[in-house]
Amino acid sequence: MGLSTGRDGGLMDGKRGLVVGIANDRSYAYFIAESLIRHGAECLFTHLPGDKMQRRCFRAIKDLGIDDPWLESMDAGSDEDLDRVFERIARDFGRIDFLVHSIAFADKDWLKEGHFAATPREVFSMALDISAYTYMAMASRAAPLMCSGGSGKSRGSGDPGSSEPSGGGAMLAMSYYGAQKAVPAYNVMGVAKAALESAARYLAYELGPKNIRVNTISGGPLRTLSALAVGRFTEIAQWVEKKSPLGRNVRGAEVGETAAFLLSDLASGVTGQNIYVDCGYSMVGL
Repeated sequence: MGLSTGRDGGLMDGKRGLVVGIANDRSYAYFIAESLIRHGAECLFTHLPGDKMQRRCFRAIKDLGIDDPWLESMDAGSDEDLDRVFERIARDFGRIDFLVHSIAFADKDWLKEGHFAATPREVFSMALDISAYTYMAMASRAAPLMCSGGSGKSRGSGDPGSSEPSGGGAMLAMSYYGAQKAVPAYNVMGVAKAALESAARYLAYELGPKNIRVNTISGGPLRTLSALAVGRFTEIAQWVEKKSPLGRNVRGAEVGETAAFLLSDLASGVTGQNIYVDCGYSMVGL
């Protein structure tokens, strides 16, 4: 099987992990995978169920230089699907070193101004389930694979005299500024992202003793399929470009490089954090 191998190598050498959320070559997950691969990681992938989604994801992965990827169909809203995928990872590899969660969902009909207060219960529940709960669901299944033996690289020497615990790994999910501030038309997705960021802190607290780090990245607006479902997205992107200290919107590759850092041993002391990669827009008052 043609798993990904690093082109530059170094930062992520010997590490293997699962990347969830590549829809096409404009997805944040795509840029994260590109950076991880370039720094030496092996990436495993999942796609949404269906032949169309499989073909779209496969094309994007092939652009990363992988002709025969480890690629599984997965409905993140299904516990049975989650179990199946992580059980296959356990059979095939024994352990993993990182997890990238880059998925979210909300009914686009409710991502419009004036449509928040009346959000139906089922729309609210689905948004929190897919956008936030699935990070917890994947973390609970990935954590045992980060603490097991197998062929993956383990953090620490495992020597009884070493101050570094053996095993462990890192998890990362994608958030957005709408989790912290009200963004026009972001609506229920903002609530879901706030839940995601809070979940990451509780996961970081619970998994820390296992030497597993859990963080989120709050990326600036990027023209992805999911972002375009948000009403006034173009206006929001233009406003960020106008007001951010760097005078532009973030590039996908910049988020990818930040992700590689957070998932690498260079960030061994960083957990429970939400890192803004948005050209500074989140710290501007007006």
